[in-house]
Amino acid sequence: QVQLVESGGGLVQAGGSLRLSCVASESIFSINSMGWYRQAPGNKRELVALITSGGSTTYVDSVKGRFTISRDNAKNTVALQMNSLKPEDTAVYFCYANANRKSPLGVIYPYDYWGQGTQVTVSS
Repeated sequence: QVQLVESGGGLVQAGGSLRLSCVASESIFSINSMGWYRQAPGNKRELVALITSGGSTTYVDSVKGRFTISRDNAKNTVALQMNSLKPEDTAVYFCYANANRKSPLGVIYPYDYWGQGTQVTVSS
């Protein structure tokens, strides 16, 4: 069962824009933070942007001023608007959510959800 579904990746020229979207299953409740990580070949996975349920945001320094994260709490969605893209932004981008999960028997526990990843390639 897919819990986070991503879309919006693709190939774009340097200076262009892309918008990544991610929707969480309605079965996921009490989401604390949602965000985006990325991993380029040979590199470790890094946090790109994070947004809390209250709207507080965090960005990695390299994307500040270029990327904007937003979310719709009611719709369980998060988006990443990426402008002025650079070749070094090329990576697989992963949607992330931290939430309280409820089992069929009603047990609630914290859980990290991950999307399958979407490729972003920026050509020079």
